[in-house]
Amino acid sequence: MNSLVRLCLALMLSGLTPLVSAASDEQDPWEEYNRAIFAFNDAADTYVLRPAARGYQAITPGPFRQGVNNVFANVLEVPKVFNDLLQGKFSQAGKDSGRFLINSTLGVAGLFDVARHMGMPRTDSEDFGQTLGRWGVPDGPYLVLPIFGPRTLRDAAATPVDWVTDPKTYIGHARTSYEIKVLELVDTRARLLSLEQDIGSDKYTLFRDIYLQRRDYLVKDGEVEDSFGSDVDDLDSFDDF
Repeated sequence: MNSLVRLCLALMLSGLTPLVSAASDEQDPWEEYNRAIFAFNDAADTYVLRPAARGYQAITPGPFRQGVNNVFANVLEVPKVFNDLLQGKFSQAGKDSGRFLINSTLGVAGLFDVARHMGMPRTDSEDFGQTLGRWGVPDGPYLVLPIFGPRTLRDAAATPVDWVTDPKTYIGHARTSYEIKVLELVDTRARLLSLEQDIGSDKYTLFRDIYLQRRDYLVKDGEVEDSFGSDVDDLDSFDDF
């Protein structure tokens, strides 16, 4: 799941509350390049991803779409546990491991979120960029990558580790691997269709500030003021593509 898509959801759920730009020139020194890549990604979403998501939503029953989302969220418990351990969150690692085991067995490979009904709700995402931030690595300049969307320099450098710890990376059949990645992306985008609104003329600045604030919130485990509140917990079920 695409970072651009995740930011769309955060923006919609925030009620479009005006945000004061939090990014200084030091945080976004490559703004001209970033805006160009952002425009490319936005066009790809408008002309490719959104129409595909509409078609998927039109032909796929809601319970099936929820099951698909549950499966992908369950798979992401694996890198979450890995980063829990690296950050010294041993209790949380135990809980996330329990969620994965329960949903992988009783939940039929994660199709059903059984663990949630057993008092084990899904927790915030953990990735290697957050782990580096937890141990004091600065986030560095803001960066927008083609297709992959917004990052900080630290998060971009951490991406290969996230790939290595994602079980989907090890699907041996190339065609199956691509099909799963496309399904994950389209399913994620379809969940946002009902939330779309007019978000104003400068989407780049809004999305940048949302991304930087949300990453800061996740790295510090909520020990900062979060503009989004608890309404964006669903962001953690999404991954980059």
